[in-house]
Amino acid sequence: MSVPPWLEEGRAWSERALERFVPRADEPPGRLHEAMRYALFGGGKRLRPALLRLLCLELGGDEEDAVRPGAAIELVHTYSLVHDDLPAMDDDELRRGRPTVHVAFDEATAILVGDALLTLAFECLTGDGAPRGLEHARVLAAAAGSRGMVGGQVLDLGLEADGAARLDALEDMHARKTAALFGAACEMGAIAAGRDAETRGRCAEFGRALGLLFQAVDDLLDVTGDARTLGKTPGKDAALERATLVRALGLAGAKTRARELAERAQERAAALSLRRETPVHELVEFVLSRQA
Repeated sequence: MSVPPWLEEGRAWSERALERFVPRADEPPGRLHEAMRYALFGGGKRLRPALLRLLCLELGGDEEDAVRPGAAIELVHTYSLVHDDLPAMDDDELRRGRPTVHVAFDEATAILVGDALLTLAFECLTGDGAPRGLEHARVLAAAAGSRGMVGGQVLDLGLEADGAARLDALEDMHARKTAALFGAACEMGAIAAGRDAETRGRCAEFGRALGLLFQAVDDLLDVTGDARTLGKTPGKDAALERATLVRALGLAGAKTRARELAERAQERAAALSLRRETPVHELVEFVLSRQA
């Protein structure tokens, strides 16, 4: 499936948002800022900020109110990729079709790049009296911390020693490591639109369902994808006998599980009661069918 026009718009919008907050490469310390920009501007779908923007607009919000949270969530996502690629974590050498940050620069710089991107995210949310900045910061911090993404990475490292991990243990890890940030993106879109707690909760549920689907497809692509299309090293999960849906359920079973997760995400999307022609439903099919 080709990238839908709304996602292309969201990606271009995300690039502009990031440029507003990320230091120039020639601003001291130049090597750090060069590496930050290398990590951020080397491609990527910008799916999380595009999703935040989409829901903000669909819920009647102003695009400008989505700029700071949109940049912040992409900064946090990129920091997580930089740190996940480190030798102490996944030890990957390829990301978005290019050498990973610790390969292109060095390991110490990569650690500091992740630190700088994470802290810049919260500067974005709270600087200059940003509207609803505290609400955004609370949601993003919860999704990114020990109960969310970082905790999911810890569980992932623990599951590596047990490739035959139970499905419930796998999906608990996926819910934290991947789905929590998708849930935050959707809830922050509702916050940016000034919506109530009930609407925010429904958006978060949709985002978490979409995130579980995204991770299920990731597990499949590690088996079925290629480096040129993926922009990262395929086959590594299988080579290291990591716990994945494919290892737990087999390739056919993992494909079936992905379709089940897509149905759940569509149900959560319908519960948002958005306009009939909303791209949200198309988004679910895009995630299910993606090749990268």
